[in-house]
Amino acid sequence: MADSADEDSKTEEPTEKRLQDETNRGHLPVSREVSIFASFAALMLIAAFVLKSGVVALVSALETFFDGASGLRLEDGFDAASIVGLLITPLVRFTTPVFAILCFAGVAASLLQNPFQITIDRIQPDFSRVSPMQGWSRIFGSQGHVEFLKSVLKFLAVGLVVFVLLQAQRDHVVNAMFLEPEAIPEMILTVSMRILAAISIATGLLMCADTIWTRFNWRKRLRMTRQEVKDEVKQAEGDPLIKAKLRSLSMDRARKRMLAAVPRATLVIANPTHYAIALRYVREEGGAPMVIAKGKDLIALKIREVAEENLIPVVEDKALARSMYNSVEVDQPIPAEFYRAVAELIHFLYARSNRKAAGK
Repeated sequence: MADSADEDSKTEEPTEKRLQDETNRGHLPVSREVSIFASFAALMLIAAFVLKSGVVALVSALETFFDGASGLRLEDGFDAASIVGLLITPLVRFTTPVFAILCFAGVAASLLQNPFQITIDRIQPDFSRVSPMQGWSRIFGSQGHVEFLKSVLKFLAVGLVVFVLLQAQRDHVVNAMFLEPEAIPEMILTVSMRILAAISIATGLLMCADTIWTRFNWRKRLRMTRQEVKDEVKQAEGDPLIKAKLRSLSMDRARKRMLAAVPRATLVIANPTHYAIALRYVREEGGAPMVIAKGKDLIALKIREVAEENLIPVVEDKALARSMYNSVEVDQPIPAEFYRAVAELIHFLYARSNRKAAGK
């Protein structure tokens, strides 16, 4: 009941991360019917392009060997090896293309379903594979029932196709007793190719249906609960509490660096307690005035406090301070629209400084 309730709670489609993790572990949807279809297709290719010419060449080679067997020497191991070589060579020539086509079909059946990848998890020992309880659940569980029904359906479909085809070829088989012996292999090959073609078509249809079912069942097995989706998103994006803490620490460090730079300012524009912008302008350094600190409320008061402690002029201009606060960035020059207003303030401060110096 608990397993059923757990499955019922998995209502969300698997995320891309979940799918990628399963792929990396080698847990991919694989249809057995694709391999079976590839095997029958390979057999049909062998029967069409290899079997006839290969058998003729093999029989010819064996006839030559046996006809000349009386002239072969068999006195030592080298002679025996030579005789074995004469027998093996035509067999290898016949079987090599057969094995090559079968191997190619097997590899193609795997690569057409999923891309090639090396997965260590798939070759690690899994003791659940030898567990009697796990094996019992696989055989008699829901998946085992599905596999049994698929096997029965496949057997019935292929059996029906073969029966119908043999019924259609019944007259040819009966007439075979009246054919010359040399024509019987050709007739058997023709009938066999027709049977293989029919079986290939039937297994091809089963393959398409099973591939769709296998991929659907794979995604269904990977479905997630809403809590799992939330946990994965939280893990991918980071815990909001931790992110807020890190953001707070980063802002605190930035404020400390900014306040540490206030003693280098040329003047501070304030409003008078809500906003404060510290500017630095030294003619020898060139360029526009640079914003080295800005803040509002408590930070603005702290900027003013540091400025007053370091005898930096504080100019109260409510409109200018408010408009500049929303437009300037720390460690960036002021925008061009503030050049005139800031230039007048700097000129005023320089003039006052010069008057004080002259008065002394």
